[in-house]
Amino acid sequence: MVIVLAGVVNMASNDFTYDLAKFIDFQDKDACERVRAIKKKDIAKTDNPNLKIKVIDSKAKFYKAFAEDLVGRIEKARDESKTFVAIVPVGPVPQYEIAAKIINKKKISMEHVHFFNMDEYADQDGNTAPISWAGSFQKAMHDNFLLKIDKKLRPKESQLNFPTTAAISSYTSKIEDLGGADVCYGGIGWCGHIAFWESDLGKEFRGDHEAFRNAGPRTVELTPMTVMQNALHTFGGDWSWVPPKANTIGPVNILTARDRSFWLDGYLGGGVSWQRFIARLVLHGPVSEFVPGSFLQTVPSKINILGGVADDLEINMA
Repeated sequence: MVIVLAGVVNMASNDFTYDLAKFIDFQDKDACERVRAIKKKDIAKTDNPNLKIKVIDSKAKFYKAFAEDLVGRIEKARDESKTFVAIVPVGPVPQYEIAAKIINKKKISMEHVHFFNMDEYADQDGNTAPISWAGSFQKAMHDNFLLKIDKKLRPKESQLNFPTTAAISSYTSKIEDLGGADVCYGGIGWCGHIAFWESDLGKEFRGDHEAFRNAGPRTVELTPMTVMQNALHTFGGDWSWVPPKANTIGPVNILTARDRSFWLDGYLGGGVSWQRFIARLVLHGPVSEFVPGSFLQTVPSKINILGGVADDLEINMA
């Protein structure tokens, strides 16, 4: 259909078709079109019994809910005289300061808590960033959370784990020696990654979902999409500042945790969200090794979506 308005020809969308850019690892156009059409009012609806999806419109309520979820699990484990093992991200971040305030106010001892961070940046040779570097996830975790907790309440340093060059080879076994992770927290990357398990790693598995599920921690090359995403929200838009590699946990660590709690807050304001489409593809698209986050569909997972991320997808040239 052709519409002529004031001498300008506007073509209906079905009059202009094209392939996906070749660098994109997931190439199922039909699936992309289907999930793109999912409205905000329908994004939390699913027939998948594994998924519990919730939209939280308020940023304040979103991060407060995240903080309360984390602290609640810490308290429950303490009350049951159990060790608490959590895989945690740097991103989202604002919940950590809120959690620290709750912990301090309630004087919750964290002597039973073991944290395993998901990932850490690395250089071109796979050497992980030191805690002294401003972009280090170790530094972010300490500055935004751990150092804000009263010293007498904090976990021992030996209970704070990061997938550094020295630690990554024994990361899975260390989690297992503690009885496994009680929960894996996280977000979803622009390419569909969970932790830094990138979409292009799917080429290694080519439909072998069992092998994918059992893959463990490793050093990875960051995809162009991840470099641009992290440049956008962490490095002031400077893609030259983003390291080329990272150490990351693998699908086995995420999928074998006793629970998963993911929080999607990729909304930049002004109607702009880099996460709006990938949230839909992860939750409502096919399970694919080229969309690592889609494997959350295969195990019990709670997904919380910030309202600005859940908003409808549309072309906006403003």
